[in-house]
Amino acid sequence: MKLYVEMKALQDLGFSKSRIAKKMNVSRGRVSAYLKMDYEEFKEFEAAFGNRRKKLDPYREQILGWLQEHPDLSGAQVFDWIQERLAMTDVQENTVRNYVNELRETYHIPKAIQRREYSAVPETRIGQQAQVDFGQTVAKTTGGESRRLYFIAFVLSHSRYKYVEWLDRPFRTADMVQCHENAFRYFGGMPSEMVYDQDALLSVSENAGDLVLTSAFSRYHKTRGFSIYLCRKSDPESKGKVEQVVKFVKNNFSKNRVFSTIADWNGATIAWLARTGNHKVHHNTKKRPVEVHALEKPHLRRVSGTYIFEKVLESSITRNIQKDNVIRYDGNRYSVPRGTYRTGERNQAVVRIEGDRLCICLEATGEVLAHHAVARGKGILVSDPSHHAREATRKERMAAEVREIFSDREMAAWFLESLEAKYPRHLIDQMTVVLRTATLHPQHCDEALAEVRRLNLVSGNDFRDIAVHLATVAGKKTTLLPQVNEKYKTLKAPERKQDVYVELLKGGMVR
Repeated sequence: MKLYVEMKALQDLGFSKSRIAKKMNVSRGRVSAYLKMDYEEFKEFEAAFGNRRKKLDPYREQILGWLQEHPDLSGAQVFDWIQERLAMTDVQENTVRNYVNELRETYHIPKAIQRREYSAVPETRIGQQAQVDFGQTVAKTTGGESRRLYFIAFVLSHSRYKYVEWLDRPFRTADMVQCHENAFRYFGGMPSEMVYDQDALLSVSENAGDLVLTSAFSRYHKTRGFSIYLCRKSDPESKGKVEQVVKFVKNNFSKNRVFSTIADWNGATIAWLARTGNHKVHHNTKKRPVEVHALEKPHLRRVSGTYIFEKVLESSITRNIQKDNVIRYDGNRYSVPRGTYRTGERNQAVVRIEGDRLCICLEATGEVLAHHAVARGKGILVSDPSHHAREATRKERMAAEVREIFSDREMAAWFLESLEAKYPRHLIDQMTVVLRTATLHPQHCDEALAEVRRLNLVSGNDFRDIAVHLATVAGKKTTLLPQVNEKYKTLKAPERKQDVYVELLKGGMVR
């Protein structure tokens, strides 16, 4: 009745039905239905509505508790929880969705909506392809702590039949291979093609289209004989089906679920796949994946025997390189060389355990970046001092070049110290003048520096001017030297005795 009165008041003020619905956070259809009734009709409607009992009313408080605790629950997830936790199977999903929407409107529990766009992918032939991707989520444990969990998802492209497996740590290549075997066993066969995202566990690089696999996965791939298609970076359309599966697992299965052990979590996942993941009608195909899979299964390739992977698989783990050039492993931090982290790059390293040593590489088969002893304990920073050595700055490189110009290193050091003291903000400009002068007049640098110190003219410009002056003087001396004929070089001027000059001074005549 309160809603009805407020709607009538807004209508009298000139609000449209759409604006009333938006302002009161209710559906436009509800506004339209209420405004069609006068006061007496609405009282009768309210009385009839209050006496009507709904199928989910016995569970009203429990469902309301779920929504209040987890406002982001979807109607589809509530439907799955009703089946799992209340063992109620005689209710339709649409009934649950409408009931949830009504509770949201009545108790004003808004739902945050996250939208993501996908492009349609052409359908593949039956039994031809499966798509694979990784995901992760954070779940609350029974003790109230947060725990990060990792999963790998497989989906047969034709039937949309899914398989999901979880770990409570990041995946290694050996884990990925074992999960493939588990998925093929769950599917009852193997497709001819597998579609992957670019991942360090799987590939070293695409090499302009030529696939280079990690050695561990390459051995498995050759054994099973399926073809591989690697998606381009940032190209979700190439594997849109498994992208939807990852989203479905996060939003319908794992969200708001309490974690106890990884075994129980994986067991609940298999039950969810049977109950919802593979049983629910797919929104695109309008068919149940479990039913289409029954038709697709005979077209899958038979997986022969049980392969023993432990003898051939490497223990490789991927870790992100942090901005401070460390990677995290088992609760501790390990350094990598300064400058390894690159803004906008992939920044992922491959970690291997070799005895009691931790080996860090950029690629599974690439050059080793760092070796560290595995730390005992948690929260420890294991650092190699050589990783902190920084590259020389431009100023340091230029200073080294200036020192090389002069033969007297002590005087060169004095000149640089004096320049830095006098021109702290313009030292690079001063050194640029000195280096340019040395290029033009290399033979006069030592003499010019000696003059700079003698006259105490501490400036790159004064050094340049003195060097130019010395070069100019040297050039003039070379140009003004007289040219003497070779035949006159041996001639000597006649010499007179001292008496001659004495007679001249006395006023005598010289004969």
